[in-house]
Amino acid sequence: MDLEFLHSLAQPATTKIVLCSLDGLGGLPEPRTRKSELETARIPTLHALAGRSACGLLRHVGPGITPGSGPGHLGLFGYDPLRFPVGRGVLEALGIDFELQGGDVAARGNFCTVDARGAITDRRAGRIGTDLCVRLCERLRTIHLDGVQLLVEPVKEHRFVLVLRGAGLSGRLSETDPQQLGAPPLPVSALAPEAERTAALVNAFVDAARPLLRDQAPANMLLLRGFDQRPHLPLFPDTFRLRAAAVAAYPMYRGLSRLVGMDVLKTGGTFAEEIDTLEQQWEHYDFFLRPARTATSPPRSPPSSASTRCCRACSPCARTSSPSRATTPPRPS
Repeated sequence: MDLEFLHSLAQPATTKIVLCSLDGLGGLPEPRTRKSELETARIPTLHALAGRSACGLLRHVGPGITPGSGPGHLGLFGYDPLRFPVGRGVLEALGIDFELQGGDVAARGNFCTVDARGAITDRRAGRIGTDLCVRLCERLRTIHLDGVQLLVEPVKEHRFVLVLRGAGLSGRLSETDPQQLGAPPLPVSALAPEAERTAALVNAFVDAARPLLRDQAPANMLLLRGFDQRPHLPLFPDTFRLRAAAVAAYPMYRGLSRLVGMDVLKTGGTFAEEIDTLEQQWEHYDFFLRPARTATSPPRSPPSSASTRCCRACSPCARTSSPSRATTPPRPS
């Protein structure tokens, strides 16, 4: 979309907007029931809202492109993800309130499990507890390389952030995650000549991490992806003339919202707590992002019980965002 053109059309808001995004919900029918998550879950409020709404399909990026959560939400916000690419490392760092400086290169890290041959057997290390992730990050902080400062921060469960800080760095790097089991982590390659030194530094970090993690099964190795430096994007509130806020606990959504200039509200980690926050802030904003992350599953996979429960839990959110709502939304039942 042409954001400058959209800005010229935008008018001050006279109503409220709640963008409730059920991220990762898509899936094929369950073989036994031949129903998807949305068909399986009992969601009368969503059905009723759809019955009196304008419904349609949105192409986030382009034909045949299945976007990840970051590019997908940029598309929902009106940005062209191909024009404004953002690496996952930047989103994760901003999502935990890490202050990226100019020139920093951030990467999203996963602790993973490898076998005796070095082949990956679990890309998420069994989703280890966050307390173990914190201890492993402390180990990685003992690594020092000449000419660069290494910053390692835990995120949640198996996820962490690696930030390289120094002069002459580049985020034009390939990923170490082969995106499949049975293969070893890949060495990082430079995708541009100016990234050669940064690639060598990242590979040196991985080599130094390997012996530190070797005896820490199931988290006995790491994967790095989404290398990038913080980009400069047109700000969402300025472009659309909206007082915008995100009600989100998951770091990626918080990071993306902060990147486009939304206020990121402090909230709890449950659906009910996030709805409480939305109610408390209702009069202060015109636009609310309220994402709901469903259970992670392989693309085009049958519905999971966790995703079905997410559908049921999010159905009351439709009442909060009902166009007939006057001032303060009621508490969902």
